[in-house]
Amino acid sequence: MSSVKEQESVGRLMGFFKEWDNGNKATRCRILNNFIDCNQGKTGPELEQEFSQGASLFLARLTTWLRLSYMFGTCLKEILQSISIFLSAASSGRYKVEFVEVGGILTLLEILGLNQINEQNKVEALKVLQILARAGRKYKELICESYGVRSIAECLAKSKVEETQEQSQVMLDLLAHGNPKYQTQVYKGLIALLICESPRAQQLTLQTLRTVQGIVQTAHTAMVEPLLAVLQSVHLEVQHEALQLIRELMVTDVRSALLKGLVTLLRPSRKENPKNRPQILDDPAAPLISDALPTFIQQAASAKAIGMLARESSELCEELIHLRVIHHLLYAMGNTAHTESQRQASLAMEYFISLFPVVEEQVRMEIGDNLFRMLMENAETLYMRLSKVHIDILLSNQVNILRVKEAPESPR
Repeated sequence: MSSVKEQESVGRLMGFFKEWDNGNKATRCRILNNFIDCNQGKTGPELEQEFSQGASLFLARLTTWLRLSYMFGTCLKEILQSISIFLSAASSGRYKVEFVEVGGILTLLEILGLNQINEQNKVEALKVLQILARAGRKYKELICESYGVRSIAECLAKSKVEETQEQSQVMLDLLAHGNPKYQTQVYKGLIALLICESPRAQQLTLQTLRTVQGIVQTAHTAMVEPLLAVLQSVHLEVQHEALQLIRELMVTDVRSALLKGLVTLLRPSRKENPKNRPQILDDPAAPLISDALPTFIQQAASAKAIGMLARESSELCEELIHLRVIHHLLYAMGNTAHTESQRQASLAMEYFISLFPVVEEQVRMEIGDNLFRMLMENAETLYMRLSKVHIDILLSNQVNILRVKEAPESPR
């Protein structure tokens, strides 16, 4: 009796494969949709039972059609979803090996780089890659060996669709964890992404970098320049992530370089790098905005970062003061071209004055009792009450404090 049932099952399977092999695009799409509807969440043994122990034969047909048709997008979403059912099934190690052995990883990565492939199909390809990455270190290494980090990073940088960007971020995060052989490669790939044009991609990259930094521990010096450049962003969510990463990097080897860079940005050069120019400034429909705006935004963000770091520890305060931060903050307070720079610089200055008597004494002597009193009464609104004389004093200040442990014995 069982032999009869087995023969019937084999007959149904052969009929199924015959329909697939002889079917046109519409027929195959219908078969795939039926398969997706009926087999979501099934285990490996259940799939084998469904296909009379011939599930691998159907998977082989799927991967073959994928490789032949992915450039044309023929039922690509349905193919990828069907493959996902096989690879995500419990006890599906055999299917993963079969998929990888026929070049499945390379095909998925190629899909990410094709301009003619729609974003939803790229999302599906990323989800299949995530299934493999979650299967263990071996698969993560195979993805990285196939130049996966570069392909996924480029997908994140170039995509205009948020879901694609988010799935790319998830994938990079997966590759950074439990993958010691290639975690530095992922880390460097994220650093390279900092200069991409998409604000959302920058935000996601910064979030991931904060996680990956904890894994690699040693910070790469190549991060300093692009990270400081991110402070030019007009998007507050990007600036927030950048400031949080800067704070966390204060316990790494790039601390001194970051502090020096932040202080330098308080007195920026007027020369602007066209590559870092926000696209909004070139929009003919947008209001006329000064070319120097990104530089002033960066100056304000730098002052904000310095105020944030000063509140972290007195040690950071002292290191900043040795970098002449007081002189540069006073200069930024006089920047009438950007009120946020003035506001953030005044708030940071108020904190340094409250912490160190020598700073209080030197600043009072430099800017005069009247302006000093205005600063301490309300640092946040000081910029609204500055006269031309006050601005000249701030811009031409010569404060040069070298020691903060104690105040000088005599005034200058």
